[in-house]
Amino acid sequence: MTNKEETIIETLIDNNNQDQKSSSNRWKMAIILGGLSAFGALSIDMYLPAFPEIANEFQASPSLVQMSLTLFLIGLCVGQLFLGPLSDMIGRRKPLLIGLLSYGIVSLLCIWSPSIWMFLLLRFFQGLTASAGLVISRAVVRDLYVGTELTRFFSLLALVNGLAPILAPIMGAQLLGFMPWQGVFVVLCIIGLSMFGIVVCGLPDTLPAENRAQSGVRPALLSYSRILRDRTFMGYALCQGLVFASMFAYISGSSFIVQNIYHGTATTFSIIFAINGVGIMLASQVTGKLAGRFSERALFKTGLITSASGGGLLFIAFLNQAPLYVILIPLFFVVSSVGVVSTAGFSLAMESQEKSAGSAAAVLGVISLTLGGIVAPFVGMAGEYTVVPLGIITTLCGMGAMGCYYFFVRPSHLTDNRWELD
Repeated sequence: MTNKEETIIETLIDNNNQDQKSSSNRWKMAIILGGLSAFGALSIDMYLPAFPEIANEFQASPSLVQMSLTLFLIGLCVGQLFLGPLSDMIGRRKPLLIGLLSYGIVSLLCIWSPSIWMFLLLRFFQGLTASAGLVISRAVVRDLYVGTELTRFFSLLALVNGLAPILAPIMGAQLLGFMPWQGVFVVLCIIGLSMFGIVVCGLPDTLPAENRAQSGVRPALLSYSRILRDRTFMGYALCQGLVFASMFAYISGSSFIVQNIYHGTATTFSIIFAINGVGIMLASQVTGKLAGRFSERALFKTGLITSASGGGLLFIAFLNQAPLYVILIPLFFVVSSVGVVSTAGFSLAMESQEKSAGSAAAVLGVISLTLGGIVAPFVGMAGEYTVVPLGIITTLCGMGAMGCYYFFVRPSHLTDNRWELD
């Protein structure tokens, strides 16, 4: 073998080792950031099976216990709006570590709540602290990646994050089988403190000092003002929010539909819920694989079309009193479209937000949670034995997302040879 051939082989081996190291680092980062972004789902879904037990413990009405979920979501929104711009000013690491440590402490305090009112207050603060993982993890993704690589990595993140809403209710139900409701919050405390240790050891600050925003309330407000006046960004944010609202409506009403109207068992509902959750993850993975071959905008619009058409077909199926197996087909497409829209939409929305990634991630998160919270009560407005409101809401949200895209998102010219749906 000649020296030249040996050099070529050594170069190929080095490149292969670098690729393997890069792939390993991507997975490591995806697991850490996916775990951080899953705090919202874990904090909600794990304690839902404990509602009756919590109500008995505090001698409280079911509506008061349900208020703990509302206050958690309010805290999650408020926290993002505060911690997003703060992370742009002082870096990602400090507010993230403070948030995780505080989350662990607040989760522990929930165990010793002397009354339902203290429990409600602590749930608000738990949402406030959980927002650190949610908003800062997304800002870190924008710090590390841009363009197609951002789309691909976000799809990887969605794979890890997507396991939380599938596994959390199962974990919560299993824990309640051998311990009281306080055990759920002990586990949440352990998760928070464990993630604190993982971030200390494995996640450096990804925002260099020279790229940080000016500190102060006024610069933060100016940053939000600029983001809210960005027509293209707000278009993508509203589209994502409305598609997310369709999924939130499904979460709110699906248990009543499956069990009360179609007389399915709790196990049947759990299987359907898990299948749709897997659909979101698969859709996100397909989007990541196709990024680079097709433009992010084309993939995004495909997701919007899937959501709108799935909502319309679902509404028609409801009106015709179709059997459950027919209903599940368009419902699967409505829910799975979230994986496409969120993956491609995040990349497109964050493309121009390098200097204010934390604030922009906060706006994206708050809009989705707000729209989801608004539509959820309307699912049951006609009672728990009708499916029509869910069909109307998913249709309107899907069509509304399409309308927001064509009204707000400015046309952009094709700059490469990839397929575009313009």
